[in-house]
Amino acid sequence: MRSRDAFRGANPLLGDFHDGNHPVAGGSSRNTGRNASFLKIVLGTGSKARFEANSTVESCNSGNSIKNNGSAESVPVVIVASAFGVEAIRRDGHAPWAEAAAKAGAAGFEVRRELFADDTQSQPDSLRHLGDTIRAAGIWPVYSTPATLFNDHGALEETAMTQTLAEADALGARIVKFQLGGSATTGTATDANTLDRLIAGIAGSKAKVVVENGQLKVGGTIDAFAALFEALKPRSHALSMTFDTGNWRWAEQDPLEAARRLGSYVTYIHCKAVQGEGARRFATAPAIDDGYFAALLKQLPPDVPRGIEFPFDPAHLADDAARYVRQIASA
Repeated sequence: MRSRDAFRGANPLLGDFHDGNHPVAGGSSRNTGRNASFLKIVLGTGSKARFEANSTVESCNSGNSIKNNGSAESVPVVIVASAFGVEAIRRDGHAPWAEAAAKAGAAGFEVRRELFADDTQSQPDSLRHLGDTIRAAGIWPVYSTPATLFNDHGALEETAMTQTLAEADALGARIVKFQLGGSATTGTATDANTLDRLIAGIAGSKAKVVVENGQLKVGGTIDAFAALFEALKPRSHALSMTFDTGNWRWAEQDPLEAARRLGSYVTYIHCKAVQGEGARRFATAPAIDDGYFAALLKQLPPDVPRGIEFPFDPAHLADDAARYVRQIASA
């Protein structure tokens, strides 16, 4: 099992979180100072006891098909843990912030493996307890890992895949998200043997398995995703895509072209806008009148979950969370 340090890093310019070779913007650590007061507002005197969500909850089978009807909007919105602040998640754990996400009206909460304080939090019992806590709040969990499906030579990372799927199963995740990885020159292997092993590996997953476009050109180009999904077409498979609306900018790819070419494979969207240039790019909330963001969403499936992956204002966390859940749901 990889250590926690293998999955984390830091950008001294932005204060953003980096998961290994894949920087994740929007994980600002500037939230730390006011998070305690926010928890008191949302959860009442800082208690981590079971939160009674102000919504109707429907469940079936494993409890993984939980619907939060607190919002009148039909598009389910997931709050990514890092939106509340990287240091807050590492300090408090995911559980209290999942309750905060439920209070804001989210349908789901994305657990970030790289934000675990230590490796005990990725053990089966800990993950089961966290998943139970998330569902008790009336929302469902997503599990995100910085692990890649393919290594630097383009070969399938079967050990990392198996470990991650087991962790997602323990959490009871509805979606489990990988980075793509692959070779900088040749992308990912697409031969029949590799694809058969990939499909066999994810066949038993209770969660929907997705790969996300990262912020590096390795695992972040349109062509790499198009080649993999085109090769998978003749097969019955469960692999689909998380489309991050902002990460294409870091990888110097055209988001609209990506949406046109890859939209049919998308089952989860990470929503963010990008400001700045080069190494000083950072994630931010899409403006209400952001025509480009609206045009991008029109190229993508309209009813798949949308994740909030930009930092909330640390001075207005509760208001920001609720406001952006409504905004992203109706965008």
